[in-house]
Amino acid sequence: MAAKEPYNESIWSKYYGPNLGYIQERYEQFVKDPSTVENNYRELFTNSGPPPLTPDSEPAPQPRISGDTEWLRKAVRASKLIANIRIYGHMAADIDPLERDHNPMAKYLELETYELTREDLIALPATLIWENAPNDVHTGWDAVQRMRQAYTKTIAYEFGHVHEEQELKWLNRQAESTSSPAPLNNAERKELLNRLIQVEQFETFLHKTFVGQKRFSLEGNDALVPMLDEIVRAAAHDGAEHILMGMAHRGRLNVLAHILGKPYDIIFSEFHHSPNKELFPSEGSTGINYGWTGDVKYHLGADRAVREGETVRTRITLANNPSHLEFVNPVVEGFTRAAQEDRSTAGLPKIDTSKAMAVLMHGDAAFPGEGIVAETLNIGKLQGYQNGGTIHIIVNNRIGFTTESEDSRSTHYASDIAKGYEIPIVHVNADDPEACVAAVRLASAYRHQFKKDFVIDLIGYRRHGHNEMDDPDTTQPIVYSKVRKHPTVYKVYAERLQREKILTADDVKEMNAAAESVLQRAYDSMKEGNHKKKEPKAFIPLEAEHAAPGSTALSVSSLQEINRELLTVPKGFQVYPKLERILQRRKDALNEGEKVDWALAESLAFATILKDGTPIRLSGQDAQRGTFAHRHLVLHDSKTGELFSPLHQLSDSRASFGVYNSPLSEASVLGFEYGYNVFAPETFVIWEAQYGDFANAGQVIFDQFIAAGRAKWTQRSNLVIMLPHGYEGQGPEHSSGRLERFLQLSAEENWTVANLTSASQYFHLLRRQAALCGQEDARPLVIMTPKSLIRNPRSASAGTELASGQFQPVLSEPLLGQKPGEVKRLVVCSGKVAIDIQTELEAASDKDWSWLHVLRLEQLYPFPERELSAHLSSFPSLQEIVWVQEEPKNMGGWSYTEPRLRTIAPQNTSVRYIGRPERSSPASGYADVHSFEQRRIVSEALKANSQVQTAVPSS
Repeated sequence: MAAKEPYNESIWSKYYGPNLGYIQERYEQFVKDPSTVENNYRELFTNSGPPPLTPDSEPAPQPRISGDTEWLRKAVRASKLIANIRIYGHMAADIDPLERDHNPMAKYLELETYELTREDLIALPATLIWENAPNDVHTGWDAVQRMRQAYTKTIAYEFGHVHEEQELKWLNRQAESTSSPAPLNNAERKELLNRLIQVEQFETFLHKTFVGQKRFSLEGNDALVPMLDEIVRAAAHDGAEHILMGMAHRGRLNVLAHILGKPYDIIFSEFHHSPNKELFPSEGSTGINYGWTGDVKYHLGADRAVREGETVRTRITLANNPSHLEFVNPVVEGFTRAAQEDRSTAGLPKIDTSKAMAVLMHGDAAFPGEGIVAETLNIGKLQGYQNGGTIHIIVNNRIGFTTESEDSRSTHYASDIAKGYEIPIVHVNADDPEACVAAVRLASAYRHQFKKDFVIDLIGYRRHGHNEMDDPDTTQPIVYSKVRKHPTVYKVYAERLQREKILTADDVKEMNAAAESVLQRAYDSMKEGNHKKKEPKAFIPLEAEHAAPGSTALSVSSLQEINRELLTVPKGFQVYPKLERILQRRKDALNEGEKVDWALAESLAFATILKDGTPIRLSGQDAQRGTFAHRHLVLHDSKTGELFSPLHQLSDSRASFGVYNSPLSEASVLGFEYGYNVFAPETFVIWEAQYGDFANAGQVIFDQFIAAGRAKWTQRSNLVIMLPHGYEGQGPEHSSGRLERFLQLSAEENWTVANLTSASQYFHLLRRQAALCGQEDARPLVIMTPKSLIRNPRSASAGTELASGQFQPVLSEPLLGQKPGEVKRLVVCSGKVAIDIQTELEAASDKDWSWLHVLRLEQLYPFPERELSAHLSSFPSLQEIVWVQEEPKNMGGWSYTEPRLRTIAPQNTSVRYIGRPERSSPASGYADVHSFEQRRIVSEALKANSQVQTAVPSS
């Protein structure tokens, strides 16, 4: 026990009467067993000794309650009342401008519920029922009134689900303080009103000028803009270099205009549908043909530099966002982490969360309705994804399209899902802009203090329908009868300031006139053609420039030296013995006569990329070890559990390497990695699915961002997607990476799709892709990676294959092709089935295969027409081209390759299919059925030459 401080009379002077008796009881309990009393009393008694037996000074007479037992009961009930005001005060708070809710928990805040009277509370010292009560709060009645004032007005707090004691105490102190956050001064209040006028005038001007056009008005939640103003001020004050924002369409144009500084005249021009005529001279324009088709105005993002003199203090970025409302959330989180990390040195990247912050605005129906929200909240504290906390604002108008809240969620509040992640929540009335600013100041202070997420539920309404062409009275007649009678927020606030003599009615008129004048001048300028619209640069097709970087080969000696480094562990580090034997087999893999397997080829590629100065980030479920226990980029000491990555100790490494096991989530993690890569394009970012079919759960990210982001927003990405793919009898869920979906999305050279068969091809393709990082012609890469082939000796490569050449889009079967003039059937295939065919050819090596040749299509998109045509020209006797695949006919590559093969097929050469028939499920769930089908496919591909001679040529 700590040494006791000298007796301090002032410590005990505030305790008297029943209160002093209570303290004495707690001390007696403390003497018996210190662990049975609360921390604050334990500290008090430890530092100050026993309380006096009689008070040193008696306060002014107070009404007393006779009988210790009755007094104690009332003290306990009063304490429960105080606790319940903290817990349930939000249920009785004035947080809905339209007063739509009945408050079922209000009874828990009433004295009658606790069998208490005002006189009872006056008789109780405030400090007995409210720990650390302010000095101006003397009685229990004072305490209850102050707590009601704090918890049941236009700002309401939900903190009871926060279990971290330090955080909860801090949050409660902030809520119960009358001075934190500091109230606005008169100049700030005038500025706030002026901002609200600008917000409303902008919406009103659009409504009357562009009648009937969609804009997804902010009206009813106008306070969002001054809230974002406050966030920007706070973040800039704290030294943030970047503020990364994401939001859906509701209020987006207003945010673009007033937070991102997008000029009014540019916004007006977009309503006139007037694209740059130089970029779009006709339907056959350069922009459309070469990969930029644009997006609607309320999906577009922007960025703005906040300057202080000539210096950029903070840069604000609003992410582009499709109509899949909440899927931008993980993308923005990825932006933020990328902005916070220093990737310039070896080892893990160094993170400084003060450098950037994320702000996400959500719809009230979408926040609980879209699973991506929970996925994104879940990654918020994980090592590979945390970024020091996000401020979430639910722009809550209580209606989702036409759906009432009770039809769109099973919770009382739209924000309730955040409780599961112990995120503090504040509900605030959108008609009280000062309370809205106070909520933001609390959120900013909490993030600064604890580096965690914070949710603000901004409760307002929607003045128009879902869009401005929609009639909301059809589905919400009662709500909209209230809306039509309800004054707008600026009018509510202006009247308040006039009542308080802060300004006059003439001042308000002047503010309105000034805002309207700015809008009208901008519109007139736009009509006169004076605005300057920044159009994106059209993309240049890869073939028109350089489709691939230079050599990706490295000398065998260089690779051997790297391999030695990869197998070196710190002194005393004890690798798991079984794994140690596996790793040591790699020691001689680059020697003559030996082979490099898939995992080693990958490790060597990563090491060379790091030595070239390109940082790498790899994530996915089990990415550190590898789903198939092959990668082992992070080693665990078998005795201590200490972690070590060989890629962190490479000599001459000039960049960071981060590999992270992701949560069991595809959409949020994939979106995060895409966002990280877009913001840090110089980084080689890789996402690996545990199995290829797991990509199904990230389909929105593929469709709306990775495949189309370049065409819609000129948003470049070099992201690598690894999808383990191959039919090996593991059933319908772990066979297919859905190659057909990625081929269907392929156009305008938006990405590369590959299905590889050798370790050397993998090595060269990774190095080729890494060389594109940060380049104008960067594209994502989708690889159907192997499972069983990872350890198949036929997919391993000699070290010389890594030390020479480059990635080949088309490979010839090495066992065939000795007599090209006799070839009558050409089998074209991709991925694992090519190895199955090779295995069968080896087993029947004594047969005459001169009539047959096999080509492996390693790159499916962009389709290697030139390379395939060159091979075809060497087979003058060719009668048929057969596409062989293991996937069902309606899946895999057949639908994509058939028309392309027919285009290049020589005259009188047929093109046909061998594989599984069309199916609704990707694969059989029975191993024996799978094996039978697989044998049939390979056997049919290798049928005797007489079958070829009877083939019917195509027309």
